[in-house]
Amino acid sequence: MSSALDQRSAPPAGAARPAPPRRRTRLLTLPEARWALTALALFLLALPVYLAGGPAWLWGALFGATYATGGWEPGWEGLKALKDKTLDVDLLMVVAALGSASIGQVLDGALLIVIFATSGALEAVATTRTADAVRGLLDLAPATATRLLPDGREESVDAQLLAIGDTILVRPGERVGADGQVTDGTSDVDQATITGEPLPVAKRAGDEVFAGTVNGTGALRVRVERDPSDSVIARIVKMVEEASQTKAPTQLFVEKIEQRYSIGMVIATLAVFSIPLVFGDTLQPALLRAMTFMIVASPCAVVLSTMPPLLSAIANAGRRGVLAKSAVVMERLGQIDLVALDKTGTLTEGTPHVTSIRPLPGTGLDEDGLLTLAAAAEHPSEHPLARAVVDAARERGLHLPEATSFSSTPGEGVTATVQGHTVQVGFPSRQITGSSHDKTVAEIEDTGRTAVAVLRDGAVAGVLGVADRLRPDAAASVAAFTELTGRTPVLLTGDNERAARHLAAQVGITDVRAGLLPQDKAAAVKEWEAEGRRVLVVGDGVNDAPALAAAYSGIAMGKAGSDLALETADAIVVRDELATIPSVVQLSRTARRLVIQNLAIAGTFITVLVAWDLLGTLPLPLGVAGHEGSTVIVALNGLRLLRERAWTNPARQGTE
Repeated sequence: MSSALDQRSAPPAGAARPAPPRRRTRLLTLPEARWALTALALFLLALPVYLAGGPAWLWGALFGATYATGGWEPGWEGLKALKDKTLDVDLLMVVAALGSASIGQVLDGALLIVIFATSGALEAVATTRTADAVRGLLDLAPATATRLLPDGREESVDAQLLAIGDTILVRPGERVGADGQVTDGTSDVDQATITGEPLPVAKRAGDEVFAGTVNGTGALRVRVERDPSDSVIARIVKMVEEASQTKAPTQLFVEKIEQRYSIGMVIATLAVFSIPLVFGDTLQPALLRAMTFMIVASPCAVVLSTMPPLLSAIANAGRRGVLAKSAVVMERLGQIDLVALDKTGTLTEGTPHVTSIRPLPGTGLDEDGLLTLAAAAEHPSEHPLARAVVDAARERGLHLPEATSFSSTPGEGVTATVQGHTVQVGFPSRQITGSSHDKTVAEIEDTGRTAVAVLRDGAVAGVLGVADRLRPDAAASVAAFTELTGRTPVLLTGDNERAARHLAAQVGITDVRAGLLPQDKAAAVKEWEAEGRRVLVVGDGVNDAPALAAAYSGIAMGKAGSDLALETADAIVVRDELATIPSVVQLSRTARRLVIQNLAIAGTFITVLVAWDLLGTLPLPLGVAGHEGSTVIVALNGLRLLRERAWTNPARQGTE
C-alpha cells in the first residue's frame, strides 16, 4: 500500500463534498401500484360486510369493483398476448377468479385478484427503483466542467460536450468532469466510487483520474482521454443494465412451464365441459363438473407451496438484518456454489484506524507522547487519515494541546506548531533517510498498512501504522462460506496487491484478484458464470455494482453501501454483520427443501382430486375443501421457518 502523505490533503473545513441528487420515482406514480392499492382497499371494505352477512348488493358491488380494479390490467394484457398467440398465466388466473365467482366462490376469486395485482405492483416498484439507481449514477459526474482554452481563458461547458484532447481545470472539492490524465498539479482524489479504495489517492502529472471522483485541496489540470459516453461511470451504468437484462433468460423455463400449464388447463376444462355434452349429459352437471375441475386443478396450492417457505425465510432473515428483495432472491441464495467478496467495507469496516505506534529510540517519546504530537498537528485536518489519528488519541483519553500555524500541502503532508515545536506528519520517504527508520517503515508497509511519519523540529520522532480494520466475524464467515460451498471464497478488490494479500491471509482466502476496476470485477464473475458456477458477490460500493448485477446472486453491505449497490443487489445486510450471510444461505437451502416437500403435497392433492372429478363424481364442496385443505397444509408447513430455531449461524458454529 502506498504510504501516507501522497494521500493526505482533503477538502477544507466547511467545504461540503458535492453529493449527487437522488432520483426516486414516487410509488403512486406507478399505475400498477395505484390499481393494486385500490383493489386491496375495496377488498378490505367488502370482507367484513360479506363475513357479517351484510346486504348482498353492498358486498357484491364492492367485490365487483375489486375484480375490476385489480383484474382489468392483467386481463387486458392477457388479451393482447392472445392476439400474439400467447396464453398468459395472469389471464388464466383472472378467468379462474371469474369462474370461482360464477359458482358462488366470490371471496376466493376476489382474494386471487388482489394477490396477483399486488404481486404485479411489487414487481413494477422493484424494476423502477433499480432503473432510478442506474440513472442516478450518472449524477456522480458533474453536469459542467471548466475547460481551458488555448489562450489561457476558462469557460464553463456541459461535461457531455467535452472532447478527447480538451484540458479541464478541477478546483479543490470539485468532482472530476471526465476520465483523463493529470498534466499539471498535485492533489488527493477520493475515487472510492470507482475503485473502492478506502483512502484518497495522490495524483500528480501523468496519473489517471476518473469522472465523478472527488478532488482534494489541490488544483489539477486534466487532459480528457475518453469521450464522456465511454467514461468508467458511463460504462458501469451500461454494464449494470446489460447484466440485469441477462438475468431475464433464466426466467424462460418458468415462462414455458406457465405457458404449457395455461394451455393445458384451458383445453382440459373445455374438454371436461364439452365431452359429457356430446354423450348426452345436460348443461348444468357438465358446467358444474368443469367448474369443479377448474378449481381443483388451479395452481393455488402449487403457488403457495413455494411462497410461504420463502416468505417465512425472508421474514426470519429480515428480523436479523438481512433484507432479501423477493422470494426468487431467497431461493437463488441457496443455490450458490462460489462466493466472491469485496475487501473494503465488506471484509473490512471501511474506515482507517491507527494500528501501531512506533516512537523511535532517542526521541524521549513513548507511544502516548508520539500520538499526542501527531493528533494535535492533525486535528484541524479533515482527511480520513487525520481523523483516524485524532480518534486514536481520543480513545486513549489523551489531552491534545492547541496547534497553531497549521498548513496542509497536497502530496506532502501537514505542518503545525505544537507546544513550541514544529510538527510535521506526512509521507515517510520524503522525511526519513536513515536505515533504521526505513526498516520501521518497511515493517509497517510489508503488513499492508499505511505508514505515517511524525517529525519534530525536522527530526523523525516516530512512525504510525494506519489500516482499515478487519471485521471481527470476517475469518469465521470465510470458513462458513467454505463449508457451505466446498470452495474457499475469492477476494475481488480495487486495492493494491500487497494490502489485499495480507488481509486475505488473515481470513484464510488464497485466491486474490487485486487492482480491479469495476469492469474487471464483472468480467471475473461472468467468466465463472460461463464455467457453470453460481456466484454470490458481496460488496458495498458503486464499483461493485456491475459484479453484483452480473452475479447469480448479489448481497450489499447496507450501512455504507452506495445507492446503486443497494438497488442492484438482490439482498442487503442492514447491520453490516458479515456472519449473517452464511446464515441466510443456509436458511435459503432449508426453505428450498420445504418447497420440494410442499410441491409433492400439492401435486398429490391435485392429482387425487382431478382423478376423482374425472373418474367419479366429486361434490363441489368436497372439491373446494380438498383444494383449500391442501393450501392450508402447505402454507402451515412453510410457516415453520418463522421459528427462532430455523435461523442457524454457521459462522459461529465454525468457531466453536
